[in-house]
Amino acid sequence: MKKPIKKTWMIASALTIGMAVLTPLQAGATSVEPTNGATVQIEQQITGTIKNIYGDGMDLKSRDGKNYYISFYKFSEEQLEKMNLVEGQEITVEGSVAEDYSDFNTFEVYKRNLPKEVTVEDLTKLEKMFNELKKLEKEASKVTDNEEMLEKIYEKMNAVYTDMSKITKPYFLAIWEPQTFEEYLKEFGFSEKNIVIAEKDKKDLKAIYEEWVKLEKADQEEKSNEKMDEFYKILQPYLEELYPPQTFEEYMEDMKLDIPAETLAKLKNIYKDAQKADKDDKAELSEKLWGEFYEILDQFIKPQTFEEFMADFDFKVSEADSKQLKQLYEEILKLDKKEEQAKIEEKWDAFHNILEPYYKANKEILISVSKVIINGKEYLPQ
Repeated sequence: MKKPIKKTWMIASALTIGMAVLTPLQAGATSVEPTNGATVQIEQQITGTIKNIYGDGMDLKSRDGKNYYISFYKFSEEQLEKMNLVEGQEITVEGSVAEDYSDFNTFEVYKRNLPKEVTVEDLTKLEKMFNELKKLEKEASKVTDNEEMLEKIYEKMNAVYTDMSKITKPYFLAIWEPQTFEEYLKEFGFSEKNIVIAEKDKKDLKAIYEEWVKLEKADQEEKSNEKMDEFYKILQPYLEELYPPQTFEEYMEDMKLDIPAETLAKLKNIYKDAQKADKDDKAELSEKLWGEFYEILDQFIKPQTFEEFMADFDFKVSEADSKQLKQLYEEILKLDKKEEQAKIEEKWDAFHNILEPYYKANKEILISVSKVIINGKEYLPQ
């Protein structure tokens, strides 16, 4: 089944999506035409209800039903905390339209997370590399069907990331204050499940952890990784006790499927064998067994009705389009998944071609925020 892709970007900064209402800030303001065809002001005021919140951005649904992605990339984490944004809350924002999600990820945003000790000289180098990444990212976004070219671009991007890390890592290591062994171990939550680590194991774990800290501080990555492997090898039995594998009965509990007893017993055996293959790191056998398990299980899973499937979309389609979509959907369900995959793909393509105008009409307008107003209180970037 094909699902519409909402957004993708390579250089991410915990971005989001949005919806809202449009009110001009001033008469005669210049306007632009976003990709979804809605004319908006370069500087505008939007009032709407928060639909989803993601880090430094959110989805906003406007009073007139338009979709917006609101980016707070100009605001600090402290300011966002003070705003105390909540889903379902109505707010007003002021800002300008952006062309792409990557526009929100600027060098200024990247720089915020760097140690203040980074020199001007290194900042200049990093900015140059950052801009190179942005350039490569745009190149990658234009490549559609050339996997080889895309792979080459990604290799270049990884090389730039590596060079940037070589500059920044010493600064981060210089200010790094590692947790104590006791603090680190506590975060696993063993005590909450009354799991007691043997004294000898705890002693060995502490010694390894402290060696790992020294190696990390000395930037000896390969050796530090080996130490952490040692650490988790000792810890593994306790982790298995903390997170026991899900039983077959637990897995099947919420499915409420009508499966014959004979088939259920067969599924249970395959499930146990697949779990054992996972534990023994037998990847090929694991893949084969899980494939067999889901192939049998799929026969008893009742597919969504067309109406249930369409309820997941945030828009309504016309009666004529709905009729065509329903026919295609029901034809897809009748096709054999294994033997008629090509036909299934073809029909999904036809299905989403009908929906394409709706995707475009409901595509989010991207807004770079310069002011937030909540209950009359204004928040400005610092």
